[in-house]
Amino acid sequence: MKAESFKIADGVYWVGAIDWDRRSFHGFGIPGSTYNCYLVFGDEKVALIDNVEHGMSNQLFARIEDAFAKEGKDEVKIDVLIQNHSEMDHTFCLWETVNKFSDAEIYCSKKCEEFLQAQFHDFRGYDMNVVKTGDALDLGGKTLAFVSAPMLHWPDSMFTMYMEEGILFSNDAFGQHLALSKRYAEDYDLGFILDYSKRFYANLVVLGSMTLTRKFDELNDLGILEQVKMIAPCHGQIWKNPEPIVEAYQNWASGVCKDKITVIYDTMHHSTQKMAHAIAEGIMSEDVECVLYFMQENTPDEIVHDVLESKAIALGAPTMMNKPYPRIGSTLYWLDCLNFKGTGSFKKALVFSSKGWAGGAVKKLTAELENAGFDVCDSYEATFVPDSDVLDECFEKGKSLAKSIKEDNL
Repeated sequence: MKAESFKIADGVYWVGAIDWDRRSFHGFGIPGSTYNCYLVFGDEKVALIDNVEHGMSNQLFARIEDAFAKEGKDEVKIDVLIQNHSEMDHTFCLWETVNKFSDAEIYCSKKCEEFLQAQFHDFRGYDMNVVKTGDALDLGGKTLAFVSAPMLHWPDSMFTMYMEEGILFSNDAFGQHLALSKRYAEDYDLGFILDYSKRFYANLVVLGSMTLTRKFDELNDLGILEQVKMIAPCHGQIWKNPEPIVEAYQNWASGVCKDKITVIYDTMHHSTQKMAHAIAEGIMSEDVECVLYFMQENTPDEIVHDVLESKAIALGAPTMMNKPYPRIGSTLYWLDCLNFKGTGSFKKALVFSSKGWAGGAVKKLTAELENAGFDVCDSYEATFVPDSDVLDECFEKGKSLAKSIKEDNL
């Protein structure tokens, strides 16, 4: 096939693949994605940074050939393969690439070497160059410096910095799952790109928030952060101006939130639904932003990008056999898995439920949310269909929760 590379700096090309059809990643819905790879031409060596997902090597190799043609080189020869991360969306075609460019050497972290050998058995016994923070590779006029970045978002992750141009190849950090025809974030509305960056962060990076905060400090101490002029992640858009995404990541990692409450609920016979709507009215009465998610129609991956920037949530489900309605379970598991307490913001929570002759949902919901790092500060349980008095009480519960997050600003 034919496919064009895209020049992002002198001797540096995007040679990745666009996955127009992918609709799910790590269990959350996406509108397609890209697997960004970068070719760096030095005076002595050529490096390929990262690789592509299954079935995408035709795009990768076609773009590599195009980049060599644009550089006026007759022989397509890669000397260095840099793997910032071993997950299969970045490495599935690595062995194919090794076979195509048999003289190329692999550079990666120690954990990445271990994980490649565990995931792709052809790499067992394969000699790799293990690097860490402080190590660098001279391509001839172009220096690639390596920075360990464990848990952003796997233990093997690292960044690669092209020092002379200040380009940070950040792998999964600072990316988005988007399939767009243009390569720069600045080619599109900033709010649109940041929203998808937030979805990406909430579903993939939030667990590493504490690590990310320390990494920012480390990059500052090393003098690297101030040298970053462009961020080139492995998914989505390249940041010609890194300031907006760096600021957003710093805020998300440190738990900076809005005066906002996310209401999450499920229902059997509409009773819990009525309670949720009344709670939302109470929240709005305090001029606090409110977002509602009905878990019969929504999915857990959708809610978390609003939870990320909310100071509180309200979670409700009816009682079924003395336990919460089981459909809410995936939401609870998702929240627990992502671990928002790592952001440093101890989010408040209101738990509510409707029951028949016996309860039980509130106790279980409270325990699960507290285990996921939420501060359950209030709860409310109604019997069968809520009447006007119950709905008035739900209104007051929402109002009280909204007041409490505004008081935290004082």
